[in-house]
Amino acid sequence: MSSSTGELARVEQALLARWPESRLEPSLTRINALVDLLGSPHRAMPVVQVAGTNGKTSTARMIDELLRGFGLRVGRFTSPHLESVRERIVLDGEPVSPERFVEVYEDIAPYVQMVDAAGEHPMSFFEVTVGMAYALFADAPVDVAVIEVGMGGTWDATNVADARVAVVTPVALDHSEYLGPDVPTIAGEKAGIIKADAVAVLAHQEPGALDALVRRAVEVEAVVAREGTEFGVLERRVAVGGQQVRLQGLGGEYDEVFLPLFGAHQAQNAATALAAVEAFLGAGAATGPIEQETVRAAFASVRSPGRLERIRTSPTVLVDAAHNPAGMAATVAALRESFDFTRLVGVVGAVHGKDVAGMLAALEEVCAELVVTQNTSPRAIPADELGALAVEIFGADRVSVSPRLVDAVTEAIELAEAGPDDALGGAGVLVTGSVVTAGEARTLFSGGRS
Repeated sequence: MSSSTGELARVEQALLARWPESRLEPSLTRINALVDLLGSPHRAMPVVQVAGTNGKTSTARMIDELLRGFGLRVGRFTSPHLESVRERIVLDGEPVSPERFVEVYEDIAPYVQMVDAAGEHPMSFFEVTVGMAYALFADAPVDVAVIEVGMGGTWDATNVADARVAVVTPVALDHSEYLGPDVPTIAGEKAGIIKADAVAVLAHQEPGALDALVRRAVEVEAVVAREGTEFGVLERRVAVGGQQVRLQGLGGEYDEVFLPLFGAHQAQNAATALAAVEAFLGAGAATGPIEQETVRAAFASVRSPGRLERIRTSPTVLVDAAHNPAGMAATVAALRESFDFTRLVGVVGAVHGKDVAGMLAALEEVCAELVVTQNTSPRAIPADELGALAVEIFGADRVSVSPRLVDAVTEAIELAEAGPDDALGGAGVLVTGSVVTAGEARTLFSGGRS
C-alpha cells in the first residue's frame, strides 16, 4: 500500500467513524459554524445546486460537462460515491487526488474539532465532506461549483450556500421518514434550495410537487423555468450507445444532440441540465441559444457511472444504482427501449428504509429470474430476508439467494446463459437495488472503474 493510499484509508476511517449519512439531526448550525471558521469558502464562487429524488447525480455531471465546455473551471460535489470517497469532490472533471483529499481534510480538521466541542452533536460524515468540498473549491479556485444536495434541501448541509441556479429534478417518495409522508411535503423540503434572486429550474413534477416548488419561488421572488413550458425534450430516438435528442432550451432549440446514456429519464436530465447552464450563463429568449457545437460536444462526453452502465459483454452485465420505485421504473423503461434482451436475470441487493417491494414489482416485469444478495452497507437487508420478500413477488421458482455479491453475479451469469439456444444472443444480467450494490459490482470487473 502506497503512503498516499494509506493516508487516504486513515482519513476515510476517520470520516466513517462520524454519524453516517443515514442519521440526521436537521440543522445548519454545525455547517454554518464550520464555514464561518473557514472564512466562508461557500461564498467564494457562484453555485449551481441540484436537488430532487432521482437523477441528481447524472444532471450534476451534465451541468459540469457543459460548463467546462464553455471554458469555466468547475468544482462538483455529489453523493453518495460508488467506489471511492474521492468521487464526491471533483475538480476539472476528475476526482481529487488522494493526496489533495487528505490535505484538505487535515486543513479543516482543527476547525471541525472546534465545532464538535461546541455543539450538542458532532459533525456528521456528510457535513465534513461538504465543508471539505467548499474549502477545496474556494482554494482552487473554481469559477462555479455544481453542488448536489444529499437529502431534502432546506436542512441539507450543502444548503449553507445560496445558489444562483437552483435545480430540482423529479420529486418522488423516498426517505419519507425524514422528508415527509407524501410528494408535496417532500417537494416543500427540497424547495428550500430556491433563494432570493435565483433561477429555479424545475424538471417535470407531479402537480402537488410543482405547486410547492413554484410557491417557494414566488415567496422569494426567484425566476422559474419549468420543463414542458420553458424547456424540455422535443424529440428523441434510440441510437447506438445511447440516444439522439432535440432539446428546447431557454434560448432556443438544440438539435442533433447525441447523449451516450439510455432512457427517457436521461433525456429529461439533459434538458434540465441545459436549461440550468443557460440560466447560469444568462441565456434566454432574448439572447438566443448558447453555442450549439459546444453543447453537442459536451453532451457527447457525458458519462454517468452506475446508471445502466455496461461492465461486461457476452453476456451483457449492466449495473444500475436505482434505489426507489420511481428510479427502478425509469430503469425498466430504458431497458425495454434500448436493449433487446430475450432473457434478463436480475441481481438485487438493497438497504433498509426503502420501498423494496415497489422496486421488485417493477423488476418482475423484465427479469426472468432474480438472484438476491446483500451489499456491505451497515443498513443492508440480509439476503434471506430480501429473498423472502422477492418470493412473494416473483414466486419461489424464480428466486435464488446468494449472500455474497461475487457469487450472486456468477450465478446470474450462469442462469442468463442457461436459457434456450435462441436466447443466448440476448442474455443479460442487471445488478441493481442500491448505490452500494452498483458500486461493489463495478469493482468486481476490471473495466468497472471511472
